Formats: sequence, C-alpha cells, structure tokens
Amino acid sequence: MASVIIVDQNDQVIDSKERNIVDHSKDICRISVLWITNSKNQILLAQRKLTKKYNPGKWGPAVGGTNEEGETYESNIYKEASEEIGLKGYDFQKGLKFFVAQPNKKFCQTFYLNINWQLEQFNIQKEEVEQVRWFDQEELLEELKNDPDSYTEVVHLIMRSTKSK
Repeated sequence: MASVIIVDQNDQVIDSKERNIVDHSKDICRISVLWITNSKNQILLAQRKLTKKYNPGKWGPAVGGTNEEGETYESNIYKEASEEIGLKGYDFQKGLKFFVAQPNKKFCQTFYLNINWQLEQFNIQKEEVEQVRWFDQEELLEELKNDPDSYTEVVHLIMRSTKSK
C-alpha cells in the first residue's frame, strides 16, 4: 500500500504513513484537485464512488487525489487526471491552496483547466468515480444552497472563492 504525505500546520512535510494507518483526527494530508470549466460557464463535477470511505456519493471536483510519498501537488494532479478521467496532455493553472478540516484534515491545492469536452470524451475510472456531469454555474450555486450535503466541502470552498472574485 502506498504511503501518503503527512504535513504540519504550515504544510511542511513531517512524515509519511500508509494510508490505512493515517489518524485523520490528528494527521494532516495533502490533496490536489482539478476544477474544470468550459466556454459555456459550466463546471465539471465528479460524483464520488458510493463505496468511498469519505464523502461517498457526494459531488466533488472533477479530479482529486491524496498526495503520496515522493509526489508534489503538481505531479499528483497530472497522475490523478489521467487515471480518473483520462485527461492527458494539458497544462493546468495552479490556483488557491486552502485548509479543509472535514471530514478529515488536509491542505487542498487547486488547479484549473478550461476545456470543451463532451461527457463521452472523459474516460472515467469506475473504481473512483460514479459519474461526471457538467453543471451550469447558477444551477450549482442554487443546489449548494438547497442540498449542501450532496457536495464535498471542497466544492463549497471553491465556489465561495470564485464567487467573491
């Protein structure tokens, strides 16, 4: 099993642990996420597999992954984009990094990409992702108000940060 990176409150690497022994009440991990938009002002979200330990069935960013030992935020997001949705050969724009405390502690580095793919062009990894879907920005804002528990905390944070721009 791969070891994940453990960091301190300043996002400095202090350790690595096998994923199954990470103490999420104390240990802080690193994750990378990819926020994909298109020219229609839509956002691509991925529904997490129903069997996932954290946030099963919730809608999250198009791609996300925990950084493993030896990975940077950048190397992790390119690997995850290829594995989870079959996206290769694009340059991602580095965005905000923020701390998320629920359901486990993590630093989240965002990356952004604008691409005009049809849903059928994404090759989703069935072990990780139930489905992907384009959301109109206004529709997503409304759903976040009406059904907030269907979305990961990361989606809430990214939408709040982009709304304030």
